Amino acid sequence: MTTSSTPSPKKITVALAGAGGYIGSWFIEQFKDRYNLVGLSRGKAATNPYPQVEWRQVELYSITSAAEALLGVDVAIYLVHSMSASTRLNQGSFEDMDLILADNFSRAAEIAGIKQIIYLGGLIPDEPEENLSRHLKSRLEVEQTLGSRTPKLTAIRASIIVGPGGSSFDMIKNLVQKLPILMCPKWTNSLTQPISLRDTLEILNNCIGNSRVYDQVIEIGSPEVMSYRDMLARTAKVMGKKRIIFSVPVFSIGFSKFWVGFFGNTPPELVSPLVESLKHEMVVNPAYAYKEKEMEYLGYEAAVNVALFKTERPKLPTFKYNKGLKNTVRSLQRMKNYGSHDALWVAERYALWLPYFFRYIIRGKLRSTEVLGFHLLWGKEPMLELTHVPDRSDSQRQLFYISGGWLVKRFDYGWLEFREVLDSKYIISAIHEFAPRLPWFIYMNTQAQLHLWVMSRFQKYLEKKAVF
Repeated sequence: MTTSSTPSPKKITVALAGAGGYIGSWFIEQFKDRYNLVGLSRGKAATNPYPQVEWRQVELYSITSAAEALLGVDVAIYLVHSMSASTRLNQGSFEDMDLILADNFSRAAEIAGIKQIIYLGGLIPDEPEENLSRHLKSRLEVEQTLGSRTPKLTAIRASIIVGPGGSSFDMIKNLVQKLPILMCPKWTNSLTQPISLRDTLEILNNCIGNSRVYDQVIEIGSPEVMSYRDMLARTAKVMGKKRIIFSVPVFSIGFSKFWVGFFGNTPPELVSPLVESLKHEMVVNPAYAYKEKEMEYLGYEAAVNVALFKTERPKLPTFKYNKGLKNTVRSLQRMKNYGSHDALWVAERYALWLPYFFRYIIRGKLRSTEVLGFHLLWGKEPMLELTHVPDRSDSQRQLFYISGGWLVKRFDYGWLEFREVLDSKYIISAIHEFAPRLPWFIYMNTQAQLHLWVMSRFQKYLEKKAVF
C-alpha cells in the first residue's frame, strides 16, 4: 500500500534592503518562518540570532554588488531612505543619493531576475509635483525609478507608522514627554492618517507575490483622520500626561526644525525633510486606498499603547564592517538633460570639454582606447587617470574606474560614472569611493571645492549645447 502526500508549497524568497531598520527588523521578526528571508546589509553578519534568515553583505552604490546579493530572490522589499554616509565626505543632496541608490537597485533587480519590488514610501498629496516638498518629490522619484524596469513594482505609500522604535512616532512621544506646554506651529493642524506597525506589516505580507498589486500604487492609513495636534493630545492621554496644547498661526521652517529637533530628540537629517513636508495634507487618496483584504485597523490609542509599552525589540545580527581608507569621498551632481542626450554622449563631451576648459593648464592624453589621463601641461605623470569599463557601460550609463594619477591615493577601488535617470530628464555625474592623496584639510579646501565648481561649469556648457 502506497501513500501520497501533497508537497508543501515552496517558500518565496524575499530580500529586504534596509533590513536592519525599523520596518525591516520587525518584518523579519514576524515573518522569519513564512518566507526564505534574505537581509541585505553593508556589514558582514558576525552573529545571527535567526539561522533561518540569510544575511548578505552588499554595497548598494555598486550595481554589481547589489545584483550579486539579489541572486535567487523572488521578491525584494525596498526600505532604503537617505542612507547614512558611507564616506567621510558626501557631496550631494539626499535626493540625489536616494535617486542613484534606487536606480542601482532597479538595475540590479533586473539583472538578478527579480519578479517584484515592493517599495514602502510615504503618502504623496494629490498636488502638482512642482508644489511638493523636496522630501516628497524624492519619494516620488524613488518610486518612479524602481518601477522603470522589468520587475513589477508595488508602491506602498504609508502615513506615519506607529510602533515601538519608529522614529516618526518617537518624535511625537518625545515632544509630549519633554514639554508641559506645547505651542504648536501652524503645520500641526495639517491632517494625516497614522497607521499601526501591525497593520503595515500585514499589508506588506499580503502584497508579496500578489499579481493583483503588480504595477500598482497603494496608499495606506487607518480610517481615523486627525491632525498632528490631535496626535500630540491623544498620545499625551495614553501616556497619562496633562499637557496644554495650542496652535500659533505661523509656519516657520526654522522654528519648527529647532522645536522638533531639540525637544523631539530627533536627528537633523530626519527633521529637516519631514518638517518641510508637513505643510501638505497627508491623507489617503480613495483612488489608491488599500482594498486587497478587509482590515480591522488598530485604533490610534491602541497603536500608541503598543508603541509605548512593548518592551521587546527584534533581534538583529552583529555586523563586521570592512576597514577601508578613512578619507574617502562620494560626490554626486544632478544636471538637467536639456538636450535629451544619452550618457555616452555626455561622457564623451566631458572628456573633450575638461581639457579645453583648462586649456592653459590641463591636457587630455589617451594612453589606449580605454584609458584617458589628465595631465598638467608640463607633467609626464597624469593627475588623474580613468579607465573606461565597456562591459559594464551602456548608452544610459558610462562607467570609468579611477585607475591612476598623483592626486589619487588608491587605485584598486573608486569609480566615476555618468548616467541618465528619470527617463533622461537628468544626468547624474558621480564619483564613488575616491581616495585623495592630498592631506584632508588641504583637499577639502582646494580639490573638493574645485570639483563642484567644475561640474557647475560643465552643466552650463551642456545647457548651451542644448540651445545652439
